[in-house]
This record gives sequence, C-alpha cells and structure tokens, in this order.
Amino acid sequence: MVVGGGIGGLAAAVALHRAGWTVAVYERSPSREQIGAGLTLWPNAVRALHALGLAEALQARATALLGSGVRRPDGRWLSRTNADQVTARHGCPQLAILRADLVDLLAAALPSECLQLGANVTDVDAGGADRQASIRCGDRLVSADLVVAADGVNSLLRRTLLPAQPPAEYRGYVAWRAVVRVPTMEVGPASETWGRADRFGVVPMGPDLTYLYATANATAGEPSADELAELRRRFGHWHDPIPALLDAISPGDLLRHDIVAVQPSLRRLHHGRVALLGDAAHAMEPNLGQGAGLALEDAVVLAHAVAAGPSIVTGLTSYDRARAGRVTRLARQSRLLGQLTQSPSATVAALRDITTRLIPDRFALRGFDSAASWRPPTSSPVPASQSEL
Repeated sequence: MVVGGGIGGLAAAVALHRAGWTVAVYERSPSREQIGAGLTLWPNAVRALHALGLAEALQARATALLGSGVRRPDGRWLSRTNADQVTARHGCPQLAILRADLVDLLAAALPSECLQLGANVTDVDAGGADRQASIRCGDRLVSADLVVAADGVNSLLRRTLLPAQPPAEYRGYVAWRAVVRVPTMEVGPASETWGRADRFGVVPMGPDLTYLYATANATAGEPSADELAELRRRFGHWHDPIPALLDAISPGDLLRHDIVAVQPSLRRLHHGRVALLGDAAHAMEPNLGQGAGLALEDAVVLAHAVAAGPSIVTGLTSYDRARAGRVTRLARQSRLLGQLTQSPSATVAALRDITTRLIPDRFALRGFDSAASWRPPTSSPVPASQSEL
C-alpha cells in the first residue's frame, strides 16, 4: 500500500509494480488535478526515471536545458555552465518538465486500478517481522506486506509512527511559482538571480513555455492581498527578461508556498513494515532542485532493497542504510545555501557574490557532484513472490 499519489508515491508504486508486487496507491484528493508548476531534473533524477523504465516517456515530455547560471539583479553573470559541461561530467544534461507531466507519466506506468482517489488514510499500524502492517481508510482496515508513507511534508503517517519527531518547521521565506507562455528565444538560458534575501529563477521549458520561481523572506501564513502585485513590486526592476515574465503571469496561475522542512532529519526512514519516502521522510528546502529527484531515488532504492533482502524488515533496513546519510547531507547543504541566499546582510551577499564569481565554472559544476552523481543499484530486483513476503 502506497499512501500518497504525488511524485514519490507514484514512483514507488511503479518501482514495486515492476518488481512484481501487487500495489495500491491511496490518494486523498478526489481527482488528479493539474497542480504545481515546473521542475528541474538533475542527472540523478533522470537516471532514476530511466531505472523505472520511463526513458522514452521522459524524452517525450521533458526539455533539455542548454545552460544555466547565477546572476545579479543588474544582470551580471556570477557563474555559468552549459549542457555540454553537465553531460560530459554526469552523462546527461539537466531537464525541465511540468510537474503535472511528470505525475502523468508515472501514473500511466501503472495499471489503472492501482490508483484509488478520494481515499483518506487516517491511521497506520507498522506491523513487524512476523505480522503485516495495516492502514485505516474510512471504515476499512486494510492489511499489507509493506506500507510506503509518501504523504508529503506534513505526513500523517510520520506523525503517527514518530510522535516525538518535531513537525516540519517554517524556514523564514516563501516561494512563488508559475508557468508562463513566452517564446524561449526571448528568455535565454536557465538562471537564478540572487538579491539580498530574495531570488528569482527562470527555466525555459520548450518553444514557448517558461517556468519561473521567486523567493523572499516573509512572515508565514500572511499572503498579501495581491500576490502578483507584490511579486512585481519586489522584482519588477530586476534585469530582463524578469519584468516581461512578470507581465505574462495570469493571477490565477501564480502559486505561493511557505517554505518548510523537516528538522532535524529523521534518524531512520522506516518503522516496522512502513517505509518513509520523499517529503514525508526528508522534506528539505528547495535550494538544490533535488526534492523530486530524491523522491525518485528513494523509490528505486526501496524496490531494490525489499526485493533483494531475505525479508521485508531486512530489506527496509538496507533501504535505510542506503538513503538516510545521503538525504541528511543534502538537506544540510540545501539549508546552508538557503541561509546564504536569503540573508538580508549586505556583507554576506557581497562575499557570497564575490566567492561565486571567483570560482571557475568547471569547479562550480563539481559542487553539484554529491547530488547529481547518484546512480541506481546495479543489479535488477528479483520479482517478489507474494508468498515469501
């Protein structure tokens, strides 16, 4: 049973289904709405999708980035890389994709009967080595050999199983996201522009679509009366093409989110026969562009671990060993980058920009090695025998 029908939950379902499991995905939303904006996929995320058998579907939906870099609000480049450099180092370029398209291609890889919409899971029993786990959905108690908790940053299953774990905490800044229709030739390469306590990102997504995002320090839970006007007030005087992109936003298409993260990181990513995955396990600040990628990695490693181990609990222990250290390290890196980029200090911003500008681009690219160099387990998982679980 997979609880949560987002990217991590669907990826886990695909991985387990391909390994021979009978899978059901419980998603509390009554419909598969086209929510979210865009995503960037580093080579580690691309490899995970290939391991799920989705290389062809990904190629049809995603766009390869020709280059990316960091800029100042006046437009000056602090650092730049191109697709050839990324491909030479990691074997494939960065990709950009609509979140809705990634969800669709994952869902399409599952039998239609797997996905149960409007299914609100309210409790979980983790089970153990000698008994199944179970979940409560409405008035039903459903048993399973394995439960995957993929129910997001405010995971009910995490709170139920680990009541001493602090809830996800607000990190002091908000993010806006939107996808606009602007010819890519007018946008240029992907970029992130650093100000003081605010940022603006631009990601081309094909001939006429651009994903944009912005962050700024703000009080949690206090949106302005006009979010688009607030965005234009903050960033409308920054370098081109930011003003034109802001003008292209339809108010109904602008999303605003408080940035939260699970702090401290979980020491274990499983409890009994329940595996915690994606944001339910390690929601981190979105400063490395790795949220979706790490969830995809989790799914691949989980399916491999439980198929290769002599028992479910042993396999989950292997999953924990393979994932906990990696996601903790990247969460710390993302938190540090957030502190640097969201600092209101002029001194911190100046030192940050000088340091970034002085690092040669080829060395700057190496800074992403810890995230982008991940590769799936080399051996193929053996299809699970339901009688041996």
